Amino acid sequence: MSVSTTINKLLSERILIIDGAMGTMIQKHKLTEEDYRGSRFSDYAHSLKGNNDLLVLAQPQIILDIHRAFLEAGADILETNTFSANAISMADYHMENLVWELNVEATKLARQAADEYTLKNPDKPRFVAGSIGPTNRTASLSPDVNNPGYRAVNFDDLRVAYREQVQALMEAGCDLLLVETVFDTLNCKAALFAINELKEELNSDIPVMVSGTITDNSGRTLSGQTPEAFWNSVSHGDIISVGFNCALGADQMRPYIQELSRVAWINVSCYPNAGLPNEFGEYDDTPEGMAGVLEGWCKEGWVNIVGGCCGTTPDHIKAIADVAARYKPRQLPVLSAP
Repeated sequence: MSVSTTINKLLSERILIIDGAMGTMIQKHKLTEEDYRGSRFSDYAHSLKGNNDLLVLAQPQIILDIHRAFLEAGADILETNTFSANAISMADYHMENLVWELNVEATKLARQAADEYTLKNPDKPRFVAGSIGPTNRTASLSPDVNNPGYRAVNFDDLRVAYREQVQALMEAGCDLLLVETVFDTLNCKAALFAINELKEELNSDIPVMVSGTITDNSGRTLSGQTPEAFWNSVSHGDIISVGFNCALGADQMRPYIQELSRVAWINVSCYPNAGLPNEFGEYDDTPEGMAGVLEGWCKEGWVNIVGGCCGTTPDHIKAIADVAARYKPRQLPVLSAP
């Protein structure tokens, strides 16, 4: 049975659990500039602190331990530490030449952890999702308020950057691809274009997940789309799931997941933040509080995949996994012929 077939079968049987926040877990280590450099980049000419993706090379044991902690908590889907591992984002650190290596090494670490836990319990296989972030530029909006027609990036720039990242993730052994935290759907479309190009060239059926982000209580993405409009914009993309992550806590996310569940004919995912950040930039929603809200969604039959984003720890993921196990996954609607 192919990985794609296995994942589809599991999605019809139970609610799958995606892992929690990599950044939150990294912050607990209070890493210094020297930690980010490691021995390999000790003489690097530019500051590297904050380049979390680089830690797969500079501090691989930290990343491996974080993966294991989320798997121990019950995660079925493990995200690679590659949220910004594309040439556009890595340009901030003058490290565009490392994109391929970052994605390969990140996949190897996640693959090692996932395979360890699958071996421990073959009845609960674990999967590696290649994390593909939105980049730090937007194709639909101008970064210059005085020049609304200006764009800092175009569709083809994005397609090329995504293609490099995606090919590395696929060839290194990811089970799924996750285009996540989508704030501009045009960026997402460039990612999907690159993915489908490669799937055709490599004769691959790798499943693709898409997760947008509702940026505030207006109920819209940064580029102005409602949940239904977002779904309509990506539904052509040969994807296995659609959902939302980041930006909001579970309480605030509820109406948008309800709407997405109503309109989407594929699996629905959601992994919210642990509440909204407080004045210190920290997240206060407890594992019990967050799991309680997500349990309501599971009970309503709105979700197929749940987990956590910013601020969520292995304790959050364990609490979410415990409540999700009590409920059946959302049933996909049967489409009638036009």
